[in-house]
Amino acid sequence: MANNRFPQYLSSPVQVLWFELDEVGIIFACLSLALIFGGWFWWIAVIAVPWGYRVFKSKNPKGFANNLIYLLGLKELPNYPGAFQDRYEE
Repeated sequence: MANNRFPQYLSSPVQVLWFELDEVGIIFACLSLALIFGGWFWWIAVIAVPWGYRVFKSKNPKGFANNLIYLLGLKELPNYPGAFQDRYEE
């Protein structure tokens, strides 16, 4: 029989060590830039950018990143009208 494990809290975010998944993506992006371009600036950015993002994220409500991406027009939310639509018809 398969060992199916369910998380204790279904709404908890996916984590790698003590970082959430979006923070891990930012760390890997900064690390990639540091490996490609080199220089002390990029290696400091590997630590400073994720730290700044975490501080910014802690001051905003949950889910602000999805709303920000939606308002910038980079992602459409399924079954929702456009961000600037002011008239709705059912």
